[in-house]
Amino acid sequence: MRDDIETLRRILRENKVIAMVGLSADWYRPSYFAAKYLLEHGYTVIPVNPKHAEILGQRCYKSLRDIPVKVDVVDVFRKTEDVMPIAQDAIAIGARVLWQQIGVKNAAAARKAEAAGLATVMDRCMKIEHGRLFGGLSWAGVNTGVISAKRPRWLAY
Repeated sequence: MRDDIETLRRILRENKVIAMVGLSADWYRPSYFAAKYLLEHGYTVIPVNPKHAEILGQRCYKSLRDIPVKVDVVDVFRKTEDVMPIAQDAIAIGARVLWQQIGVKNAAAARKAEAAGLATVMDRCMKIEHGRLFGGLSWAGVNTGVISAKRPRWLAY
């Protein structure tokens, strides 16, 4: 697992279709905020939650294997102990990245995904990392740890 700035930038820049496993339909949940942010920044977000038919105007799927399109990133908003079967499904559908959200750290699932050729990220939020690495957080006065006098060319705004 590599989660240095360049690797995170590459993952976020090159992978645009995100399956969010455990995405909540409740507006006050972190997964909802993350999905809304990513949708607003040009990503395709596919909710995976068997309890709902639709979240944020996007059709929901019961499992990763039910998604009919190619998925780049499997973003996991589930408990650490629930990650291994999700990692196995991510491998089966040919995802490129297994991303475990803040507080989710299943090293065995990460090793299994890496052995199958997936990049892995643990204990990080896609929304936060996108904002930190692509300029969104600096407007709010947050020290992102990225020093540059130039605005990145890949920003849409």
